[in-house]
Amino acid sequence: MTRKFFLFLALAACLLPTAFSHAQDSKAKDGEKRAARILFVTQSQGFKHGSVSRKEGNLSPAERAMTELGVASGLFRVDCTQDVAKDFTKENLQNYDIVMFYTTGDLPIDKATLEYFFNDWLKQKGHGMIGAHSAADTFHNYEPYWDALGGTFNGHPWGSGETVTITVHDQKHPASKPWGDEFTIQDEIYRFKHWQPEKVRVLMSLNMAKTNKKEPYHVPILWVKNYGEGKIMHMSLGHNEAVWNNEKFQESMLGGIKWILNQEPGDATPNPDLSAQQEAKAKADVEAAK
Repeated sequence: MTRKFFLFLALAACLLPTAFSHAQDSKAKDGEKRAARILFVTQSQGFKHGSVSRKEGNLSPAERAMTELGVASGLFRVDCTQDVAKDFTKENLQNYDIVMFYTTGDLPIDKATLEYFFNDWLKQKGHGMIGAHSAADTFHNYEPYWDALGGTFNGHPWGSGETVTITVHDQKHPASKPWGDEFTIQDEIYRFKHWQPEKVRVLMSLNMAKTNKKEPYHVPILWVKNYGEGKIMHMSLGHNEAVWNNEKFQESMLGGIKWILNQEPGDATPNPDLSAQQEAKAKADVEAAK
């Protein structure tokens, strides 16, 4: 079969997750290594981003990027859903290794399923959760969610048309390594509340000294954490549709997936001292700009 045919199947899977999953599983050959499976939740109960908006029945930019990345890498395949009531269930979670959120608002997932997800499923070895951009703008009042993710959306002082500079703190972790030591990108940047630096390892931060709008606080961009025997990564970038086609962004997502699947090593030791240093630096940058 041609690569285009496989891509067609993968894109079809993104729109028909449950049916495709069972069909593919039944065709797996004995002894054949199973590709990892990601359930990509792109449902919006609040603001709906262009990156997860489907037009004319086609996949959204984020869905297409992740689906094609899985096909190109041969490492995983993605099933996308904008119907969590149907697809985010205890039974269906057994089919997946990673759940990825690019969502907003309070998703219609029943409490029992959420409790199972955070207290059991996510803590299992080989399982993980990826938050993309507005995953932090989801379940604001449900503490197990934002406690697991690491923080909650608290506005975006840097809009989608602004070009910002990002500092890479950990150039060895597979999720941040593709970016080098520093880079610029045009994207919307969030600030956070319920931020818990003692529980996460910050890999990248906004370079406040090089922004047009300076604020006296640390703005983490990419972080990881261990969660039981599972793993969590949050990537704050991804508001703009163009970001999902950025080669470095895709390499970063792929590196994070490999880390979650224990295929590449990466340090997740919390580094609260770094956050404290970045906080102090941001305040100094604001004062210096006066």
